[in-house]
Amino acid sequence: MPRILWTDLPKALRGHLFDRARERKIAAEDLWKLKLWRESEPEAPDGLWFKDFGSFKICGEGKYPKTFLLRGQPAKGRPL
Repeated sequence: MPRILWTDLPKALRGHLFDRARERKIAAEDLWKLKLWRESEPEAPDGLWFKDFGSFKICGEGKYPKTFLLRGQPAKGRPL
């Protein structure tokens, strides 16, 4: 199964992710949790997915992370 991509993302997608992290004021401590999860090289399921970190969620589709949501915002897809 392919892995979720974190490097060499399309420029627009990378910019969107940085913008959403900044706009949603995701704390550095929470981003550290994301970093540790990223280092585990999670598998990329087909279709929509999300990973809930408690204070935020990262959502994606296939091998691409797509956006950040805050706690309480509903996510679509398969939880990882």
